[in-house]
Amino acid sequence: MSCRSDIDLATLHQHRLEERWNYGLTWCGAHGRNQQQQQLTHYNELIARQSANHHQHRHQHQHQQLANSNSSSRTVSRLKDTVAKDHQNRPLQGLEYYSSDYLTATARRRRSGTWPRTRSLNAPSPFQQFGPCGRIMKNSAMVMQIQDPASQRLTWYKPPLTVLVIKKKDSQVLLPFVQLVEWLVQEKNMVVWVESAVLEDKLLRDDVRLEEESAKFRLVHEYYTGVRTRFLALREKLVTFKDGRDDLTDRIDFIVCLGGDGTLLYASQLFQQSVPPVMAFYLGSLGFLTPFQCDNFQEQVTNVLEGHAALTLRSRLRCSIHRKGERRRESLQQSSNLIKPVSQRQSHCDELGNPKASNNNCSPSSAQAASGYSSILVLNEVVINRGPSPYLSNIDIFLDGKYITSVQGDGLIVSTPTGSTAYAAAAGASMIHPSVPAILVTPICPHSLSFRPIVVPAGVELKISISPDSRNTSRVSFDGRNDQELNHGDFLRVTTSIYPVPSICAQDQISDWFDSLAEGLHWNVRKRQKCLDELSDLTASGSEDTLDEIENLKIHDA
Repeated sequence: MSCRSDIDLATLHQHRLEERWNYGLTWCGAHGRNQQQQQLTHYNELIARQSANHHQHRHQHQHQQLANSNSSSRTVSRLKDTVAKDHQNRPLQGLEYYSSDYLTATARRRRSGTWPRTRSLNAPSPFQQFGPCGRIMKNSAMVMQIQDPASQRLTWYKPPLTVLVIKKKDSQVLLPFVQLVEWLVQEKNMVVWVESAVLEDKLLRDDVRLEEESAKFRLVHEYYTGVRTRFLALREKLVTFKDGRDDLTDRIDFIVCLGGDGTLLYASQLFQQSVPPVMAFYLGSLGFLTPFQCDNFQEQVTNVLEGHAALTLRSRLRCSIHRKGERRRESLQQSSNLIKPVSQRQSHCDELGNPKASNNNCSPSSAQAASGYSSILVLNEVVINRGPSPYLSNIDIFLDGKYITSVQGDGLIVSTPTGSTAYAAAAGASMIHPSVPAILVTPICPHSLSFRPIVVPAGVELKISISPDSRNTSRVSFDGRNDQELNHGDFLRVTTSIYPVPSICAQDQISDWFDSLAEGLHWNVRKRQKCLDELSDLTASGSEDTLDEIENLKIHDA
């Protein structure tokens, strides 16, 4: 039986003290810098005291390894007693730092209000001064405060009343959908919104002419008779909308998705500005973005409605296509507008939909409306490819107005960290946690072997255009939808949107993501290498025989 030496035990104990110190310092960060300085001094004293005890103990009992281990344990025990006495003399608010059970089973509960603080991926508040003289220049456009992902938790400043339920087009989702809607209406007294296409589902209607349908459909229609009866009793209480016609902005408090990852992408597409919290249930094929199970949806939804949930803020990309002819018309309108008198310029801005403009020039939003282009927000990626053309794509990339490189290949993927596990991962990009503020630029089958995927900061603006000497045009699509042609002279602008998608976590930001990697993508799944203990006897005997042979050779030589 192997045991740790006194050096390993002391190092391990010091590491545990450092972890508990970092945990407690961040947990009680709101109590002021003075208290943190006192805690840091107290921590340094404990480390020095522990090191002195360790060296003294090592010189006294160096010849007995087992006794060293036992004495080290007694030293650690005495250190804990000393810390307990110091803790009584100098009490700390909110947390017992050096208690062996500072994270109890109660603190590790899932789906409750007492969530443990997970490790941060980003600095909670970067320090803006560097040394005695250097510091960051103050700029209103600069974002210095990076929110700690572990602190992103859902709260309601008023009770949610309206909920949007989105389901995939699959007959297997009908029963969970009806159960959820029935529970929300009858038990929670909430106003439920559904897509108008749900009411047109033949399996949920009783006025379908079955004689005109196939035998298989009649069998399925009869199988869902009970579900259809329950839904028809709730049909009059549902509020419907139609995609592309009704605006859901500021109408929905909460979103529930039933299906796969496509339902979450569809919910993101419905809200081109602020998005309500999204709770996604796994009823699809992959389920990478849907961490919840429908087995006990009542308890899970109740916890979310009570505000007991962690959030993953999934950033989105704001994309806009600028056409060559539209830019020319826009420049002509602006030049002609400068020649007009002030009163006519003001009325021209009013016609473009900016009646509250007080300056002499039109606002960018009105000019954008006049030129005909608009932005679209995507959650996964925007893809520029060569389409059906047999020639390579030749695409120029500009970053904040500076030319970066040209892409020769099948195309280009510009994705969010959420989309890094989708098309970008298949093209060879790294998988990035959704809480990391970044934009991924990934070439699709590049003609250059040295063209590797890159990650750029989230605040930059990418300009993508067709090279003048390109043999063909390109196609551009947004989350697999709205496929358009990108001609010569047109360009695409891509940057990070200020409107993320607040995705509700089943556990926390870290556990959900790695569980999805393991279960959805089988990340790092392989057969384990056998342990060496199974061959230890054979290896040991072979080494001993070899040593005996060497000794015998030395004796014979002598």
